[in-house]
Amino acid sequence: MTVRVYVPVTSGQLARVVAEGRLDGPFRAHAVTAALQEAWPEAEDEEWEYAAQAAAGVASLAARGEGDVPRRLVLAADVPDVRPAGDETEPTLVEVDADLPWKRIASAHVDVEDLSPAVVAAYLSDEELPDVVDGVELDHDLAWFATQEIRTLV
Repeated sequence: MTVRVYVPVTSGQLARVVAEGRLDGPFRAHAVTAALQEAWPEAEDEEWEYAAQAAAGVASLAARGEGDVPRRLVLAADVPDVRPAGDETEPTLVEVDADLPWKRIASAHVDVEDLSPAVVAAYLSDEELPDVVDGVELDHDLAWFATQEIRTLV
């Protein structure tokens, strides 16, 4: 049995994963957790998955460093086990102790264009997201990339 996780990465981290064919554990990711299901009991599986993916997208923006592309970058992967990260403010946050080999990565979910500083700031704010910032709809979905397409993102 495996658990689907959404791993937030920066452009630099993505380049390393592609080059090395793996992400060494331990690392933090986002997943459907009991805490998320308790906080949002009326949701369905697909909505919980979307919430975990969205949280990973924001985490990838927050983690970016100088020189990283300002995009939400998320790897969807299947790992053997997770444990709650113990953060009540982020019910999707989990700890993954295992390494993540390339064969366990299912897809990538990525903004197709760089985000402006105003859009990044909106995602990282504690406020409710406005509908549009700098002409970008902030509730837009990330684009899906198959594993064989991930290398083109680097």
